[in-house]
Amino acid sequence: MSQQVKVPAVGESITEVTIANWLKKDGDVVKMDEVIAELESDKATFELTAPQAGILKIAKQKGEVVPIGTVICELADGAAVAAPPETKSTSPSQTNTTTAQPMKTTGAIKEMKVPAVGESITEVTISTWLKKEGDYVRLDEVIAEVESDKATFELPAEANGILHIIAKEKTTLPIGGLICKIEVTEGAPAAAAASATPTPAAAAPANQPLSYAAGTPSPSAAKILEEKGMSAQGVAGSGVGGRITKEDALKAQPGTTAKETKPAPASAPAVVTSGGSRNERREKMTSLRKTIARRLVAVKNETAMLTTFNEVDMKPVMDLRTKYKEQFKEKYGVGLGFMSFFTKAVCAALKEYPAVNASIDKDEIVYHDYCDVSVAVSTPRGLVVPVIRNAESLSMNQIESEIVRLAGKARDGKLSIEEMSGGTFTITNGGVFGSMLSTPIINAPQSAILGMHNIVERPVAIKGEVVVRPIMYLALSYDHRIIDGRESVSFLVRVKEMLEDPGRLILGV
Repeated sequence: MSQQVKVPAVGESITEVTIANWLKKDGDVVKMDEVIAELESDKATFELTAPQAGILKIAKQKGEVVPIGTVICELADGAAVAAPPETKSTSPSQTNTTTAQPMKTTGAIKEMKVPAVGESITEVTISTWLKKEGDYVRLDEVIAEVESDKATFELPAEANGILHIIAKEKTTLPIGGLICKIEVTEGAPAAAAASATPTPAAAAPANQPLSYAAGTPSPSAAKILEEKGMSAQGVAGSGVGGRITKEDALKAQPGTTAKETKPAPASAPAVVTSGGSRNERREKMTSLRKTIARRLVAVKNETAMLTTFNEVDMKPVMDLRTKYKEQFKEKYGVGLGFMSFFTKAVCAALKEYPAVNASIDKDEIVYHDYCDVSVAVSTPRGLVVPVIRNAESLSMNQIESEIVRLAGKARDGKLSIEEMSGGTFTITNGGVFGSMLSTPIINAPQSAILGMHNIVERPVAIKGEVVVRPIMYLALSYDHRIIDGRESVSFLVRVKEMLEDPGRLILGV
Protein backbone atom coordinates (compact mmCIF):
# COMPACT_ATOMS: atom_id res chain seq x y z
CA MET A 1 0.00 0.00 0.00
CA SER A 2 1.32 3.46 -0.90
CA GLN A 3 1.94 6.01 1.83
CA GLN A 4 2.28 9.76 1.44
CA VAL A 5 5.16 11.36 3.36
CA LYS A 6 4.43 14.86 4.65
CA VAL A 7 6.67 17.52 6.21
CA PRO A 8 6.51 16.82 9.96
CA ALA A 9 6.06 19.49 12.63
CA VAL A 10 9.65 20.30 13.63
CA GLY A 11 9.17 23.16 16.09
CA GLU A 12 6.54 25.37 17.62
CA SER A 13 7.39 28.50 15.59
CA ILE A 14 8.45 26.81 12.33
CA THR A 15 5.84 27.05 9.54
CA GLU A 16 7.89 25.99 6.50
CA VAL A 17 11.05 24.13 5.59
CA THR A 18 13.40 23.92 2.61
CA ILE A 19 14.26 20.58 1.03
CA ALA A 20 18.03 20.83 1.46
CA ASN A 21 18.95 17.52 -0.14
CA TRP A 22 17.47 14.23 -1.34
CA LEU A 23 19.66 11.35 -0.18
CA LYS A 24 17.72 8.93 -2.40
CA LYS A 25 16.71 9.28 -6.06
CA ASP A 26 13.26 9.02 -7.58
CA GLY A 27 12.46 5.32 -8.07
CA ASP A 28 14.94 4.06 -5.46
CA VAL A 29 13.91 1.26 -3.12
CA VAL A 30 14.17 2.43 0.50
CA LYS A 31 13.92 0.61 3.80
CA MET A 32 11.78 1.57 6.76
CA ASP A 33 13.44 4.24 8.97
CA GLU A 34 16.13 4.89 6.33
CA VAL A 35 17.09 8.56 5.99
CA ILE A 36 15.81 9.75 2.61
CA ALA A 37 16.16 13.54 2.77
CA GLU A 38 17.47 16.51 4.74
CA LEU A 39 15.06 19.34 5.60
CA GLU A 40 16.30 22.80 6.52
CA SER A 41 14.33 25.30 8.60
CA ASP A 42 15.29 28.80 9.66
CA LYS A 43 16.80 27.32 12.81
CA ALA A 44 18.26 23.88 12.10
CA THR A 45 18.63 20.95 9.68
CA PHE A 46 16.58 17.77 10.17
CA GLU A 47 16.73 14.27 8.72
CA LEU A 48 13.58 12.77 7.16
CA THR A 49 13.20 9.00 7.57
CA ALA A 50 11.01 6.61 5.58
CA PRO A 51 7.90 5.55 7.58
CA GLN A 52 7.73 2.28 5.61
CA ALA A 53 9.69 0.32 3.05
CA GLY A 54 8.85 0.94 -0.59
CA ILE A 55 9.75 2.66 -3.83
CA LEU A 56 10.34 6.40 -3.58
CA LYS A 57 8.33 8.80 -5.73
CA ILE A 58 9.55 12.39 -5.19
CA ALA A 59 6.91 15.15 -5.33
CA LYS A 60 8.95 18.18 -4.23
CA GLN A 61 12.41 18.89 -5.56
CA LYS A 62 15.62 19.98 -3.84
CA GLY A 63 15.57 23.68 -2.96
CA GLU A 64 11.78 24.01 -2.79
CA VAL A 65 10.26 25.75 0.24
CA VAL A 66 7.21 23.84 1.49
CA PRO A 67 4.80 24.44 4.43
CA ILE A 68 4.48 22.02 7.34
CA GLY A 69 2.13 19.17 6.41
CA THR A 70 2.85 19.28 2.66
CA VAL A 71 3.27 15.96 0.84
CA ILE A 72 6.85 15.86 -0.45
CA CYS A 73 7.08 12.24 -1.58
CA GLU A 74 5.24 8.94 -1.73
CA LEU A 75 6.40 5.46 -0.82
CA ALA A 76 4.78 2.88 -3.10
CA ASP A 77 4.57 -0.73 -2.03
CA GLY A 78 7.20 -2.70 -3.92
CA ALA A 79 4.72 -5.36 -5.07
CA ALA A 80 2.26 -2.78 -6.39
CA VAL A 81 4.94 -0.96 -8.36
CA ALA A 82 6.39 -4.14 -9.77
CA ALA A 83 2.96 -5.33 -10.99
CA PRO A 84 2.71 -3.35 -14.28
CA PRO A 85 5.80 -4.93 -15.92
CA GLU A 86 4.39 -8.41 -15.14
CA THR A 87 1.11 -7.60 -16.92
CA LYS A 88 2.78 -6.56 -20.20
CA SER A 89 1.17 -8.21 -23.22
CA THR A 90 1.97 -8.26 -26.89
CA SER A 91 -1.55 -9.29 -27.85
CA PRO A 92 -3.47 -6.49 -29.61
CA SER A 93 -6.74 -7.68 -28.14
CA GLN A 94 -5.34 -7.49 -24.62
CA THR A 95 -3.91 -4.02 -25.33
CA ASN A 96 -7.29 -2.74 -26.40
CA THR A 97 -8.86 -4.14 -23.26
CA THR A 98 -6.54 -2.17 -21.00
CA THR A 99 -6.55 1.15 -22.84
CA ALA A 100 -10.10 1.42 -24.12
CA GLN A 101 -11.94 1.56 -20.80
CA PRO A 102 -14.98 3.81 -21.39
CA MET A 103 -15.16 7.00 -19.36
CA LYS A 104 -18.13 7.22 -17.02
CA THR A 105 -19.11 9.78 -14.43
CA THR A 106 -19.30 8.80 -10.80
CA GLY A 107 -21.81 11.48 -9.84
CA ALA A 108 -19.28 13.15 -7.51
CA ILE A 109 -18.36 16.83 -7.91
CA LYS A 110 -14.99 18.07 -6.63
CA GLU A 111 -15.04 21.76 -5.75
CA MET A 112 -11.64 23.42 -5.98
CA LYS A 113 -11.14 26.48 -3.80
CA VAL A 114 -8.33 28.99 -3.42
CA PRO A 115 -5.77 27.35 -1.08
CA ALA A 116 -3.94 29.19 1.70
CA VAL A 117 -0.70 30.24 -0.04
CA GLY A 118 0.92 32.39 2.64
CA GLU A 119 0.41 33.84 6.08
CA SER A 120 -0.26 37.42 4.95
CA ILE A 121 -1.96 36.69 1.59
CA THR A 122 -5.75 37.21 1.68
CA GLU A 123 -6.66 37.11 -2.03
CA VAL A 124 -5.36 35.91 -5.38
CA THR A 125 -6.04 36.55 -9.08
CA ILE A 126 -6.68 33.82 -11.66
CA SER A 127 -3.85 34.67 -14.03
CA THR A 128 -4.14 32.02 -16.75
CA TRP A 129 -6.26 28.94 -17.41
CA LEU A 130 -4.08 26.23 -18.94
CA LYS A 131 -7.19 24.07 -19.58
CA LYS A 132 -10.48 25.02 -21.22
CA GLU A 133 -14.07 24.58 -20.07
CA GLY A 134 -15.11 20.95 -20.56
CA ASP A 135 -11.56 19.61 -20.87
CA TYR A 136 -10.68 16.28 -19.28
CA VAL A 137 -8.05 16.77 -16.54
CA ARG A 138 -6.00 14.29 -14.57
CA LEU A 139 -5.22 14.32 -10.86
CA ASP A 140 -2.30 16.67 -10.03
CA GLU A 141 -2.20 18.04 -13.60
CA VAL A 142 -1.57 21.82 -13.59
CA ILE A 143 -4.77 23.46 -14.83
CA ALA A 144 -4.23 27.15 -14.00
CA GLU A 145 -1.79 29.75 -12.73
CA VAL A 146 -2.80 31.83 -9.72
CA GLU A 147 -1.11 35.12 -8.90
CA SER A 148 -0.86 36.88 -5.52
CA ASP A 149 0.79 40.17 -4.65
CA LYS A 150 3.98 38.25 -3.83
CA ALA A 151 4.30 35.29 -6.18
CA THR A 152 2.70 33.12 -8.87
CA PHE A 153 1.48 29.62 -8.01
CA GLU A 154 0.48 26.64 -10.11
CA LEU A 155 -2.94 25.11 -9.41
CA PRO A 156 -3.04 21.30 -9.79
CA ALA A 157 -6.26 19.35 -10.40
CA GLU A 158 -7.59 17.61 -7.29
CA ALA A 159 -9.34 14.77 -9.18
CA ASN A 160 -9.70 13.05 -12.57
CA GLY A 161 -12.66 14.38 -14.51
CA ILE A 162 -14.32 17.09 -16.58
CA LEU A 163 -13.38 20.68 -15.79
CA HIS A 164 -16.10 23.30 -15.22
CA ILE A 165 -14.59 26.78 -14.78
CA ILE A 166 -16.29 29.10 -12.27
CA ALA A 167 -13.80 31.99 -11.98
CA LYS A 168 -12.65 33.43 -15.31
CA GLU A 169 -9.17 34.78 -16.03
CA LYS A 170 -8.26 38.05 -14.22
CA THR A 171 -10.90 37.33 -11.54
CA THR A 172 -9.76 38.15 -8.00
CA LEU A 173 -10.88 35.72 -5.30
CA PRO A 174 -10.42 35.59 -1.53
CA ILE A 175 -8.69 32.62 0.11
CA GLY A 176 -11.27 29.82 0.14
CA GLY A 177 -13.14 31.21 -2.88
CA LEU A 178 -14.53 28.74 -5.43
CA ILE A 179 -12.33 28.49 -8.55
CA CYS A 180 -13.78 25.56 -10.48
CA LYS A 181 -15.56 22.24 -10.24
CA ILE A 182 -14.41 18.87 -11.51
CA GLU A 183 -17.01 16.29 -12.51
CA VAL A 184 -15.25 13.18 -11.21
CA THR A 185 -15.01 10.31 -13.72
CA GLU A 186 -13.67 6.78 -13.92
CA GLY A 187 -11.52 6.00 -16.93
CA ALA A 188 -10.50 8.54 -19.53
CA PRO A 189 -11.70 9.62 -22.99
CA ALA A 190 -9.92 7.96 -25.91
CA ALA A 191 -8.10 11.15 -26.89
CA ALA A 192 -6.79 11.65 -23.33
CA ALA A 193 -5.68 8.03 -23.13
CA ALA A 194 -3.78 8.37 -26.39
CA SER A 195 -2.13 11.60 -25.28
CA ALA A 196 -0.92 9.88 -22.13
CA THR A 197 1.64 7.99 -24.25
CA PRO A 198 4.97 9.66 -23.50
CA THR A 199 6.52 11.58 -26.39
CA PRO A 200 9.83 13.41 -26.54
CA ALA A 201 9.49 16.87 -25.00
CA ALA A 202 11.31 18.47 -27.90
CA ALA A 203 8.69 17.23 -30.36
CA ALA A 204 5.74 18.70 -28.48
CA PRO A 205 5.90 22.24 -29.89
CA ALA A 206 6.18 20.97 -33.46
CA ASN A 207 3.09 18.76 -33.10
CA GLN A 208 0.91 21.48 -31.62
CA PRO A 209 -0.85 24.05 -33.81
CA LEU A 210 0.35 27.57 -33.14
CA SER A 211 -2.16 30.09 -31.78
CA TYR A 212 -2.24 33.56 -30.32
CA ALA A 213 -0.49 32.07 -27.28
CA ALA A 214 2.57 31.08 -29.31
CA GLY A 215 5.68 32.73 -27.88
CA THR A 216 3.72 34.28 -25.00
CA PRO A 217 5.21 33.47 -21.57
CA SER A 218 3.04 32.52 -18.61
CA PRO A 219 3.31 34.92 -15.61
CA SER A 220 5.76 32.66 -13.79
CA ALA A 221 7.80 32.16 -16.98
CA ALA A 222 7.85 35.91 -17.63
CA LYS A 223 9.18 36.54 -14.14
CA ILE A 224 11.97 33.98 -14.57
CA LEU A 225 12.96 35.42 -17.96
CA GLU A 226 13.02 38.92 -16.48
CA GLU A 227 15.33 37.77 -13.67
CA LYS A 228 17.62 36.19 -16.26
CA GLY A 229 17.66 39.42 -18.28
CA MET A 230 16.05 37.71 -21.28
CA SER A 231 13.10 38.44 -23.56
CA ALA A 232 10.54 35.88 -24.70
CA GLN A 233 11.73 36.30 -28.30
CA GLY A 234 13.69 33.24 -29.37
CA VAL A 235 12.50 31.01 -26.50
CA ALA A 236 10.63 27.93 -27.74
CA GLY A 237 7.30 27.29 -26.01
CA SER A 238 6.18 23.75 -25.23
CA GLY A 239 2.85 24.70 -23.65
CA VAL A 240 -0.63 24.71 -25.10
CA GLY A 241 -0.62 26.54 -28.44
CA GLY A 242 3.12 27.24 -28.15
CA ARG A 243 2.88 29.12 -24.83
CA ILE A 244 6.21 29.51 -22.99
CA THR A 245 5.91 27.59 -19.73
CA LYS A 246 7.81 27.89 -16.46
CA GLU A 247 9.94 24.87 -17.46
CA ASP A 248 10.82 26.48 -20.82
CA ALA A 249 11.97 29.64 -19.01
CA LEU A 250 14.09 27.65 -16.55
CA LYS A 251 15.82 25.80 -19.41
CA ALA A 252 16.45 28.94 -21.47
CA GLN A 253 20.06 30.09 -21.46
CA PRO A 254 20.85 33.82 -21.12
CA GLY A 255 23.26 33.64 -24.03
CA THR A 256 20.57 32.62 -26.54
CA THR A 257 18.52 35.82 -26.48
CA ALA A 258 18.66 39.28 -24.99
CA LYS A 259 16.28 42.02 -23.93
CA GLU A 260 15.52 44.64 -26.52
CA THR A 261 16.97 47.97 -25.50
CA LYS A 262 16.01 51.41 -26.73
CA PRO A 263 18.77 53.21 -28.61
CA ALA A 264 20.39 55.97 -26.61
CA PRO A 265 19.59 59.53 -27.67
CA ALA A 266 22.12 61.02 -30.07
CA SER A 267 23.00 63.71 -27.56
CA ALA A 268 23.77 61.22 -24.78
CA PRO A 269 27.50 60.95 -24.00
CA ALA A 270 29.16 57.65 -24.79
CA VAL A 271 29.54 55.30 -21.84
CA VAL A 272 33.18 54.47 -21.24
CA THR A 273 33.85 50.99 -19.82
CA SER A 274 37.07 49.28 -18.92
CA GLY A 275 36.18 46.18 -20.90
CA GLY A 276 35.97 44.09 -17.71
CA SER A 277 33.16 41.71 -16.81
CA ARG A 278 29.84 43.23 -15.70
CA ASN A 279 28.04 39.99 -14.93
CA GLU A 280 25.44 39.75 -12.18
CA ARG A 281 23.94 36.75 -10.44
CA ARG A 282 20.91 36.24 -8.23
CA GLU A 283 20.55 33.71 -5.44
CA LYS A 284 17.39 32.92 -3.55
CA MET A 285 17.59 33.81 0.14
CA THR A 286 17.71 30.79 2.43
CA SER A 287 15.05 30.32 5.09
CA LEU A 288 17.65 31.06 7.74
CA ARG A 289 18.71 34.33 6.08
CA LYS A 290 15.08 35.45 5.61
CA THR A 291 14.29 34.74 9.26
CA ILE A 292 17.41 36.58 10.47
CA ALA A 293 16.45 39.60 8.36
CA ARG A 294 12.85 39.58 9.59
CA ARG A 295 13.83 39.32 13.26
CA LEU A 296 16.52 41.98 13.12
CA VAL A 297 14.11 44.46 11.57
CA ALA A 298 11.45 43.54 14.13
CA VAL A 299 13.86 44.16 17.02
CA LYS A 300 14.83 47.58 15.65
CA ASN A 301 11.16 48.53 15.29
CA GLU A 302 9.78 47.04 18.51
CA THR A 303 12.41 47.90 21.15
CA ALA A 304 13.82 51.12 22.57
CA MET A 305 17.39 50.06 21.83
CA LEU A 306 20.41 52.07 23.00
CA THR A 307 24.12 51.22 23.15
CA THR A 308 26.66 52.20 25.80
CA PHE A 309 30.43 51.73 25.44
CA ASN A 310 33.49 51.18 27.60
CA GLU A 311 37.05 49.98 27.17
CA VAL A 312 38.90 47.17 28.91
CA ASP A 313 42.61 46.76 29.53
CA MET A 314 43.06 43.13 28.51
CA LYS A 315 46.62 42.79 29.83
CA PRO A 316 45.68 41.03 33.13
CA VAL A 317 43.54 38.44 31.30
CA MET A 318 46.17 37.95 28.59
CA ASP A 319 48.95 37.52 31.15
CA LEU A 320 46.90 34.98 33.13
CA ARG A 321 45.99 33.11 29.95
CA THR A 322 49.61 33.03 28.74
CA LYS A 323 50.81 31.75 32.12
CA TYR A 324 48.34 28.87 32.48
CA LYS A 325 47.06 27.98 28.99
CA GLU A 326 49.44 25.02 28.51
CA GLN A 327 48.58 23.52 31.90
CA PHE A 328 44.88 24.20 31.27
CA LYS A 329 45.00 22.42 27.90
CA GLU A 330 46.93 19.49 29.34
CA LYS A 331 44.52 19.00 32.24
CA TYR A 332 41.16 19.61 30.56
CA GLY A 333 41.87 18.84 26.90
CA VAL A 334 40.49 22.18 25.72
CA GLY A 335 42.10 25.54 25.02
CA LEU A 336 41.72 28.52 27.35
CA GLY A 337 40.13 31.34 25.37
CA PHE A 338 38.75 34.78 26.17
CA MET A 339 35.10 33.66 25.99
CA SER A 340 35.21 31.81 29.31
CA PHE A 341 36.53 34.95 31.07
CA PHE A 342 33.81 37.09 29.51
CA THR A 343 31.09 34.54 30.25
CA LYS A 344 32.06 34.31 33.93
CA ALA A 345 32.30 38.11 34.22
CA VAL A 346 28.90 38.55 32.55
CA CYS A 347 27.23 35.97 34.81
CA ALA A 348 28.57 37.70 37.93
CA ALA A 349 27.36 41.10 36.68
CA LEU A 350 23.93 39.73 35.73
CA LYS A 351 23.42 38.56 39.32
CA GLU A 352 23.98 42.14 40.50
CA TYR A 353 21.82 43.73 37.79
CA PRO A 354 18.92 41.31 37.15
CA ALA A 355 17.09 43.69 34.79
CA VAL A 356 19.83 43.09 32.21
CA ASN A 357 18.99 39.38 32.43
CA ALA A 358 15.22 39.92 32.11
CA SER A 359 12.72 39.98 29.23
CA ILE A 360 9.29 41.46 28.49
CA ASP A 361 6.25 39.21 28.12
CA LYS A 362 3.26 41.38 27.18
CA ASP A 363 2.69 43.60 30.24
CA GLU A 364 5.05 41.70 32.54
CA ILE A 365 8.81 41.67 33.12
CA VAL A 366 10.22 38.16 33.49
CA TYR A 367 13.29 37.95 35.75
CA HIS A 368 15.55 34.89 35.59
CA ASP A 369 17.57 33.53 38.53
CA TYR A 370 19.81 31.65 36.09
CA CYS A 371 22.10 32.72 33.25
CA ASP A 372 21.52 31.00 29.92
CA VAL A 373 24.17 32.75 27.85
CA SER A 374 23.69 32.75 24.06
CA VAL A 375 26.92 32.84 22.04
CA ALA A 376 26.70 34.16 18.47
CA VAL A 377 28.43 31.83 15.98
CA SER A 378 29.00 32.67 12.32
CA THR A 379 28.39 29.73 9.95
CA PRO A 380 28.34 29.37 6.14
CA ARG A 381 24.51 29.38 6.36
CA GLY A 382 24.34 32.54 8.49
CA LEU A 383 24.44 33.62 12.12
CA VAL A 384 23.16 31.17 14.74
CA VAL A 385 23.04 31.63 18.51
CA PRO A 386 23.38 28.41 20.55
CA VAL A 387 22.86 28.62 24.31
CA ILE A 388 25.15 27.71 27.23
CA ARG A 389 22.68 26.59 29.91
CA ASN A 390 23.22 27.64 33.55
CA ALA A 391 26.55 29.25 32.69
CA GLU A 392 26.73 30.77 36.17
CA SER A 393 27.27 27.30 37.68
CA LEU A 394 29.88 26.10 35.15
CA SER A 395 33.65 26.19 35.62
CA MET A 396 36.01 27.79 33.10
CA ASN A 397 36.87 24.45 31.47
CA GLN A 398 33.20 23.45 31.27
CA ILE A 399 32.34 26.73 29.53
CA GLU A 400 35.20 26.31 27.03
CA SER A 401 34.17 22.70 26.30
CA GLU A 402 30.54 23.71 25.76
CA ILE A 403 31.54 26.55 23.42
CA VAL A 404 33.67 24.17 21.32
CA ARG A 405 30.85 21.60 21.17
CA LEU A 406 28.14 24.07 20.19
CA ALA A 407 30.30 25.92 17.66
CA GLY A 408 31.23 22.65 15.97
CA LYS A 409 27.60 21.55 15.67
CA ALA A 410 26.63 25.02 14.40
CA ARG A 411 29.17 24.93 11.56
CA ASP A 412 28.03 21.41 10.62
CA GLY A 413 24.38 22.50 10.65
CA LYS A 414 23.53 19.92 13.33
CA LEU A 415 22.23 22.16 16.13
CA SER A 416 18.86 21.10 17.52
CA ILE A 417 15.97 23.45 18.25
CA GLU A 418 16.52 22.97 21.99
CA GLU A 419 20.16 24.02 21.71
CA MET A 420 19.14 27.34 20.14
CA SER A 421 15.97 28.07 22.09
CA GLY A 422 15.81 30.33 25.11
CA GLY A 423 18.79 32.31 26.32
CA THR A 424 18.64 35.24 28.70
CA PHE A 425 21.68 37.24 27.53
CA THR A 426 23.89 37.17 24.42
CA ILE A 427 27.62 37.64 23.80
CA THR A 428 28.87 38.32 20.27
CA ASN A 429 32.52 38.61 19.28
CA GLY A 430 33.03 40.74 16.17
CA GLY A 431 36.67 41.11 17.11
CA VAL A 432 37.55 37.80 15.49
CA PHE A 433 36.77 39.45 12.12
CA GLY A 434 38.69 42.65 12.97
CA SER A 435 35.82 44.85 14.16
CA MET A 436 37.01 47.79 16.27
CA LEU A 437 33.56 49.05 17.35
CA SER A 438 29.94 48.16 16.64
CA THR A 439 26.40 48.48 17.98
CA PRO A 440 25.09 44.90 18.19
CA ILE A 441 21.34 44.28 17.82
CA ILE A 442 19.47 42.65 20.71
CA ASN A 443 18.56 38.98 20.34
CA ALA A 444 14.80 39.12 21.08
CA PRO A 445 13.12 38.51 23.49
CA GLN A 446 16.27 39.21 25.52
CA SER A 447 16.87 42.74 26.76
CA ALA A 448 20.64 43.11 26.24
CA ILE A 449 23.64 41.92 24.23
CA LEU A 450 27.39 42.41 24.85
CA GLY A 451 29.63 43.05 21.85
CA MET A 452 33.33 42.19 22.03
CA HIS A 453 35.81 43.71 19.56
CA ASN A 454 39.43 43.37 18.47
CA ILE A 455 42.31 43.98 20.84
CA VAL A 456 44.59 46.84 19.77
CA GLU A 457 47.64 48.23 21.55
CA ARG A 458 46.96 51.86 22.45
CA PRO A 459 48.66 54.46 24.64
CA VAL A 460 46.80 54.99 27.92
CA ALA A 461 47.55 56.99 31.07
CA ILE A 462 48.06 54.86 34.21
CA LYS A 463 49.07 56.57 37.47
CA GLY A 464 50.25 59.66 35.63
CA GLU A 465 52.34 57.76 33.07
CA VAL A 466 51.60 56.99 29.43
CA VAL A 467 51.95 53.27 28.74
CA VAL A 468 50.96 51.01 25.84
CA ARG A 469 48.30 48.46 26.73
CA PRO A 470 46.14 45.96 24.77
CA ILE A 471 42.71 47.62 24.78
CA MET A 472 39.33 46.19 23.76
CA TYR A 473 36.20 48.28 23.28
CA LEU A 474 33.01 46.76 24.72
CA ALA A 475 29.49 47.66 23.57
CA LEU A 476 26.31 46.89 25.50
CA SER A 477 23.09 47.29 23.51
CA TYR A 478 20.03 47.23 25.77
CA ASP A 479 16.27 47.71 25.75
CA HIS A 480 15.56 51.01 27.49
CA ARG A 481 12.02 49.84 28.26
CA ILE A 482 13.44 47.54 30.96
CA ILE A 483 16.96 48.76 31.63
CA ASP A 484 17.72 52.30 32.77
CA GLY A 485 20.90 54.11 31.82
CA ARG A 486 22.33 53.75 35.32
CA GLU A 487 21.89 49.97 35.27
CA SER A 488 23.36 49.54 31.79
CA VAL A 489 26.44 51.65 32.52
CA SER A 490 26.95 50.05 35.93
CA PHE A 491 26.65 46.56 34.43
CA LEU A 492 29.31 47.31 31.81
CA VAL A 493 31.61 48.90 34.40
CA ARG A 494 31.25 45.78 36.56
CA VAL A 495 32.25 43.55 33.63
CA LYS A 496 35.24 45.84 32.98
CA GLU A 497 36.36 45.67 36.64
CA MET A 498 36.32 41.87 36.76
CA LEU A 499 38.20 41.50 33.48
CA GLU A 500 40.87 43.98 34.55
CA ASP A 501 41.25 42.10 37.86
CA PRO A 502 40.50 38.40 37.06
CA GLY A 503 41.12 37.44 40.70
CA ARG A 504 37.65 38.83 41.44
CA LEU A 505 36.13 36.06 39.31
CA ILE A 506 37.75 33.45 41.58
CA LEU A 507 36.96 35.20 44.84
CA GLY A 508 33.49 36.36 43.80
CA VAL A 509 34.06 39.99 44.84
